[in-house]
Amino acid sequence: MTIWTVERLGRKGDGVAIADSARALAPLTLPGEVIEGEAETGRIAAPRIVTPSDQRVRPACPHYRACGGCTLMHGSDEFVKSWKVGVVTEALRAQGLSAPIAGVHVSPPRSRRRAVLSGKRTKKGALLGFHARASEVIVDVADCHVLRPAIQNALPLLRQIVIAGGSRGGEVSLTVAETLSGLDVAVTGGKPMEPALFESLARLAAQGDLARLTWDDQPITRRPPLIGFGRAQVTPPPGAFLQATAEGEAALVAALRDMTRGAGRILDLFAGCGTFTLPLAEGADVHAIEGLSAPLAALDAGARRSRGLRRITTETRDLARRPLQPDELKYDAIVIDPPRSGAEAQAREIARSEAARLAWVSCDPVSFARDARILAESGLSISRLFVVDQFRWSPHVETVAEFRRR
Repeated sequence: MTIWTVERLGRKGDGVAIADSARALAPLTLPGEVIEGEAETGRIAAPRIVTPSDQRVRPACPHYRACGGCTLMHGSDEFVKSWKVGVVTEALRAQGLSAPIAGVHVSPPRSRRRAVLSGKRTKKGALLGFHARASEVIVDVADCHVLRPAIQNALPLLRQIVIAGGSRGGEVSLTVAETLSGLDVAVTGGKPMEPALFESLARLAAQGDLARLTWDDQPITRRPPLIGFGRAQVTPPPGAFLQATAEGEAALVAALRDMTRGAGRILDLFAGCGTFTLPLAEGADVHAIEGLSAPLAALDAGARRSRGLRRITTETRDLARRPLQPDELKYDAIVIDPPRSGAEAQAREIARSEAARLAWVSCDPVSFARDARILAESGLSISRLFVVDQFRWSPHVETVAEFRRR
């Protein structure tokens, strides 16, 4: 067996192990550990720990070694927090940038209010859970340490839904969100709808008191799920994006309120269903832009039902293909929350504008650092940055940064 030393963790949380001149990825390891194992195609599938790190802890989840939903539960909380901050600062450093870390938020265990589960019908019932590491195999999960109790308690019901509508040859995807009015479940990849299946699904939805169940976009139930964004309540489209934890969302909103304090007119780019638009509209006029019409329709409806909000306007626009031009960016403050790929095209237009105050939310440090460099070259520098960890024990990390023009 080859003896390796783990040099560091890669961006996806696997250890980068070295042995002489060879390198390989080693899952479930920590920096400084000595491990034993053989590498195939650059990966040590089952490393044996010879010398453990003093940051190693015993994972609480019984599914951890097989399940790919979490990758860092074997590291102490302080180690994981420090590593995620390091991922952000290293991404910025690679672009020649630095930023003062103003705070770090870590969502607590069992706080994930939105999750995408995989299901498959079997001879004996159904598998429901997450994929195994680097595999399409579904690990059946009985007790998940990241899911909110309401979702955890609904796992038996969700298995029944997979049994009713899943096929033996395929996999179904279940996007499950906890809302103020009950669980919202959107299923894709199941059997074609027919009367018998509709009746079975309707019965299961009633049995589980689901707020909404949709099957490949076909509604099975009629009770609207409600999400609170500040004072407003919104019914999002089925499977819509939602911040993973309420605690993480609250940290992002608090930072954005502070970064836009005193602004009379705010531009919210990639606004979605109004996660930030609606709370910010409690103190300012907000123009919200989103590439899809359905989330904006939900935002509009929620705003109309709410009191105490300033003027909200919306616009459907693909910001990747048609970013706002400098003469369209004349607002007191700009808030932007792009997808994982970032917003390079929009960053270039902001850089050409006179915008002096910008709050940038990101779920990918590398694309954020690339876009931040574009802004920095025009005189917009990061005055402070918050790290927000909503995906506990995973390699994902979010940031919210304040930019000010020098």
